[in-house]
Amino acid sequence: MWVAISSVAVAAVYVAAIAGAIHAAQTARTPQGAVGWVVFLLTVPFLAIPFYLILGHHRLKGYLISRRETSRVVEAIKNFGHRHAPEPDSVGVALGPFEYCAGLPAVKGNSGELLIDGDATFDAIFAAIDAAENYVLAQFYIIHDDALGKAFQDRLIAAAQRGVTVRMMTDAVGSITLPESYFAKLRDAGVQVVDPRNSRGPRFRFQINYRNHRKTVIVDGRIGFTGGLNVGDEYMGLSPVFGLWRDTHIKLQGPMVTQLQLIFVEDWHWSTEEALLDDLHWLPDETETDAVGLIVATGPGDVSETGSLLFFSAITEATDRIWIASPYFVPDLDILTALRHAALRGVDVRILVPDVIDHRIPWLAAFAYFDEIMEAGVRVFRYTDGFMHQKVFVVDDSLAAVGTTNLDNRSFRLNFECMALFFDQRMAADVDKMLRADFEKCFELTIQMASQSRYIRHGAPVARLFAPLL
Repeated sequence: MWVAISSVAVAAVYVAAIAGAIHAAQTARTPQGAVGWVVFLLTVPFLAIPFYLILGHHRLKGYLISRRETSRVVEAIKNFGHRHAPEPDSVGVALGPFEYCAGLPAVKGNSGELLIDGDATFDAIFAAIDAAENYVLAQFYIIHDDALGKAFQDRLIAAAQRGVTVRMMTDAVGSITLPESYFAKLRDAGVQVVDPRNSRGPRFRFQINYRNHRKTVIVDGRIGFTGGLNVGDEYMGLSPVFGLWRDTHIKLQGPMVTQLQLIFVEDWHWSTEEALLDDLHWLPDETETDAVGLIVATGPGDVSETGSLLFFSAITEATDRIWIASPYFVPDLDILTALRHAALRGVDVRILVPDVIDHRIPWLAAFAYFDEIMEAGVRVFRYTDGFMHQKVFVVDDSLAAVGTTNLDNRSFRLNFECMALFFDQRMAADVDKMLRADFEKCFELTIQMASQSRYIRHGAPVARLFAPLL
């Protein structure tokens, strides 16, 4: 009897594996992802099926992208775009691909201030929160209950106690160690908190692989922040493991803040089903500069591959140079080809990555790509002065971006991300200056993988097998 039951159970597992393989072949976002799942499911079904149930979803259903789907918002965006449209021929970049990725128009009248590393970033964020008059919207992928986390908590509580409406949310995976007491203290002070453990969202639908990686603070609809820094002591360079932490945020003013606010509203609605459109300020302030910019928010709810297309568009736009800083380098085939093609046509292509290990598998996987791009003329720089976590690129002297998107498949296809793009020479010059200083703290990789240590030679090809999930 037990033999019969066991045989039936084994047969059921293999049937489920075949069904999963068919589903993966039909729905995977990339051919390599489809092949990887099919082989995994059919060769090791007992191990692969649980992984596929959690990690194998290829598009997130149910997320309302109001900027694309809600008629009221779509019409308002159209009118907003007309009012803040850049002057014809004032931008030397083809805006169409970037606007398509964003679902928003590029707008003039913006200013941006680079915030380099933790002190500059959180000094600016805390000052803005302390000056808030009406509301604060805050969202981070990771919040820790440490010194910086408590300082952030205190700022939100102080704002709420003086009558400011404060809303805060974080990601269930990124902040998995954040205790309930942290949320409770905020709620007791009047802060509206989305507890990721109890909110509507991917956590309850075998979709924890989709993570909200955005880091956003908006004050009164007039000042906005986004970039690479989360809320934790390590981002202040206080980690005993990583030491110095190199990262970049950006402070925004102008119509781009309105766009960033709309992205927050979409995320808040997904988590709470509460619409905030009528509760917020939507008229941007005038700025001292008149830069053209655009918020590009991408995610697994998008129909198209907007994350990958954003970087592809930037790479193909380059005529003189494209420099990209990312803590992880696990690109898809389109990005890999675009980088090689750009270098072969004479573009100065540089990839800036950390030499310090943060997550071992993506760190290893990157070596499996370096030979291919270096052979085409791409230069790879490895940052040695602590851990580098910034997500930045600059194209020629006309386009610069700061945000949350890493150069990997996870950011392209599985995470909710956000990049602030500036089609502006002044911002490009600021990013140029910043990256040149970073290059001074790097060494250029010239050793091919065949001459690397045995650990890298053997580990990198294996790690690359996980590329669709990294």
